[in-house]
Amino acid sequence: MILQRTIPYDVNAPRPLPGIAPLEPRGWLRVDEAFAEQMAERERLISGHRAAVIALDESARSAAEDLLDLVLAQVLGTGQYQRAGDAVIRPDGRQVRIDRGDPMATLGRLVQEDFCILDKRGEEHVLLGAVLCFPASWSLDEKFRRPLVGIHIPVESYDDNIARRVQRLFDGVRPERPLWRFNVLWYDDPALHQPRREGERRDRVDPAHARYLRSEMQTIRRLPKSRSVVFGIHTYVLARTDVPGI
Repeated sequence: MILQRTIPYDVNAPRPLPGIAPLEPRGWLRVDEAFAEQMAERERLISGHRAAVIALDESARSAAEDLLDLVLAQVLGTGQYQRAGDAVIRPDGRQVRIDRGDPMATLGRLVQEDFCILDKRGEEHVLLGAVLCFPASWSLDEKFRRPLVGIHIPVESYDDNIARRVQRLFDGVRPERPLWRFNVLWYDDPALHQPRREGERRDRVDPAHARYLRSEMQTIRRLPKSRSVVFGIHTYVLARTDVPGI
């Protein structure tokens, strides 16, 4: 069981959908108290279940390399990571070789965030690359190469109005001005890797009695060179007793 004890925002003050706010670029990537345990789980999934957690369309390879460069620049600038030749030493002391031929897996081994790369195709952004180790009830292989509306099936709250607003956000986001939001999900199972197919609904959980809070800090950022959009996900799972205000 991998849990955090704290969360850096107030989950009791959700904003109306899509709930987007500006984000300081330095807050885009985070190292929290569950870093070592989450990274070990990410390694297990990438090494043993790669097809379930890694996807990359060749048309998005330059975007994936752009994302890797951006992440490396940010983490090495924090002082929490150290360069060691063609590798990086993470805050937990583990060394990650920078494999530019496998950018999504390298990203998945570097930071706690999952990443989805989306490019504009026609009227919508389409999912063309991802490292998704910690899905909350959706499956990467089912959503890969789908547009935003298709990705959000069967999310009932993602109606036509929200879809248009989200698409405008993806169209307008700038490299130097990332955006963020969070969600609040209640689970009885604290597992981080919880993929589900569209027709496979998880058991209904009563928020008043659920044992665990799962919250994703979700970010939207435009890459500086490729101009693709990256959707980042930092996953927090807390025992109910550790959630402030509950």
